[in-house]
Amino acid sequence: MSTEQVSSIPSVDLVGVAKHVSSHPLSPLTSAEISNVSKLVQSLYPRNANLQYKSITLQEPEKAHLVPFLNAERNGLKTSTIERRAFVAYYIRNTDKLHEAIINLSRQKVESNVRLGPNTHGPGDAEEILLAEKIALQDEGVQAEIAKLQLPEGTSVISDPWIYGSDGINDEQRMYQCFLYMRDPNNPLNLDSNHYAFPLTISPVVDTVKWKVIRIDLLPSGSDHSIKEPRPLKIQPPNEYDPAYQQLRTDLKPLNVVQPEGASFKITQVGDTGRVVEWQKWFFRVGFNQREGVVLHDVCVSLDEVRYDNRSIFYRMSLSDMVIPYADPRHPFHKKAAFDLGDAGAGLMANNLKLGCDCLGSIHYLDAVLNTDKGEPWHMENVVCIHEQDAGIGWKHTNYRTGKAAIVRSRELVVQSIITVANYEYIMAFIFNQAGEIKYEVRATGIVSTQPVDAGVEVPWGTIVHPGVLAAHHQHIFSLRVDPAIDGNSNRLIYEEAHPMPRSDFNLHGVGYTVEETLIDRSGGFDINTDHNRTFKIQNSSVRNPVNGKPVAYKIHAPPFQKMLADPDSFHFKRAEFANHNIYATKYRDGELYAGGKYTNQSRGGDGVRSWANRKDDIKDTDLVLFVQFGLQHATRIEDFPVMPCEIIHVAFKPVNFFDKNPALDVPPSSQEVNRSTLLEAEGHHQPSVETKVGEKGE
Repeated sequence: MSTEQVSSIPSVDLVGVAKHVSSHPLSPLTSAEISNVSKLVQSLYPRNANLQYKSITLQEPEKAHLVPFLNAERNGLKTSTIERRAFVAYYIRNTDKLHEAIINLSRQKVESNVRLGPNTHGPGDAEEILLAEKIALQDEGVQAEIAKLQLPEGTSVISDPWIYGSDGINDEQRMYQCFLYMRDPNNPLNLDSNHYAFPLTISPVVDTVKWKVIRIDLLPSGSDHSIKEPRPLKIQPPNEYDPAYQQLRTDLKPLNVVQPEGASFKITQVGDTGRVVEWQKWFFRVGFNQREGVVLHDVCVSLDEVRYDNRSIFYRMSLSDMVIPYADPRHPFHKKAAFDLGDAGAGLMANNLKLGCDCLGSIHYLDAVLNTDKGEPWHMENVVCIHEQDAGIGWKHTNYRTGKAAIVRSRELVVQSIITVANYEYIMAFIFNQAGEIKYEVRATGIVSTQPVDAGVEVPWGTIVHPGVLAAHHQHIFSLRVDPAIDGNSNRLIYEEAHPMPRSDFNLHGVGYTVEETLIDRSGGFDINTDHNRTFKIQNSSVRNPVNGKPVAYKIHAPPFQKMLADPDSFHFKRAEFANHNIYATKYRDGELYAGGKYTNQSRGGDGVRSWANRKDDIKDTDLVLFVQFGLQHATRIEDFPVMPCEIIHVAFKPVNFFDKNPALDVPPSSQEVNRSTLLEAEGHHQPSVETKVGEKGE
């Protein structure tokens, strides 16, 4: 990615701007800081310059400075001063001039300001996406094409702008590919009508510099690449997901989650935006930003009631990237590969979560502050919910000789956010339990992306889910970035496999097997092998378990998934650098956060995790970073429409020789006195039985 220094950087001291107030180095930017940053950037240009801000977010301190700070803080020692910085990505509005700037808030100074090179495009933002919709629908050429459909009077046409994608054909400028739909023409007042049940064959392309429609694509709706001029459209029946249009079940009784004494977690506010969470021997910081959404820092666990005992586990955890490549090979569908985090942002698309709907029980919500395209603070309410949930039995044993049972229920702490990406929803959560384990869970729901299909046509790259509606097959591939700190930052990656012992005098019956470890000493991409139960572990070889002498570790439970199906020479494959291996391991470098590269919008590849791993750095007993991939192969089905039941997938991190016994032994036992379960008696129920009578002679 080429850059160009575009201006001299004066030390700016603005009149009327509040001086920076000290915050924790990991706290997200405050409203005042966002306003301050945009004014400092604006001061580099003439007063009438119109800037479009894509991201104003915390520039996290260099790890070499932050690790000593966190270690001192954890041990109650005096901490050093760390200057606070912001990262800014912005355009000069209505141009292709994308810039990056670093702002030193502690010194009130713009430290760098560079213009980025060709084929580097910023993400979409909320205001811009709405503008693209408006431009597409107001274009005279588009309206003329819509008129050919002879839709009923009053019909509302909807535009879904998609990031244009990449195929190397006249795609240097930043564009939106808009897909058109209509609401149910027979119920025009229903603003929540499922327009994905009415896809149209008209697809305008919007230029983001000139802000005009530069091309109108017509979509293939048969079984080949051919297209047809729009013709009068046969109106199909609607297919609504809104409960108001369903005949709802009447036999479902209430199920209430009640915590009469409140929740067991504690949240400490640090300044305006910092949060520290403590729960069941866990301690961590929660951050939130435009791209990744929820970020966890300084994840620690205790061995006893004392909170701080230097048992660090992870320095940083976040969802780094995701890609959804589609299977239809025809233009323009061949470019559909949504990088939802890099193309828009998990923070930008976060829902305002509703009490009793998105989260149950005793709930604590976190707000966030992001930025608008004008560089103003944007306060977002309830974007993260934190709550506890019952997870069934945690452990149990019954002594069959005495009949005494010891049983503990497992409770989990959930840190959850939900994003809406036009048609799709993703419910994303970090989940902690009382046995020292962490899960990252994704639930995919919402509405499948649809396109028009002619009557009687069937194709092998999708499923017809409604008359005239095709849902193309696609993959969901996620990349979780894990920066481990297992009892410190000098870690190694190993994998263990189970292999049968050769038959011998020692293994006379051929039933023996062993578990063997292999050290990975160079960065690269690695895969699970279920035939050998290959399991990856993060170890600290310098810290040993006091009982068995083995290195302390956490193992990774990542589900197998089908890697990206696109050809290795395709743009999909080149751009999604994380999508061809279960795990990528790299040596830590500041700024290498995003598996698909910093800028995924119409990207070309070459600056993501595959490129970093190809350095073949030494990663033995050093500061390493893991990118853990997991995914879904979504072969669409009619049951996914009009709204898709949740598909659930997760990655787990479990302690291995980290503790000296089951860390959940001290969880109070499960009892009826606490749980207050209710016995249901079935009315009129009688167990069938067979009787026989003994005669007088006992026969």
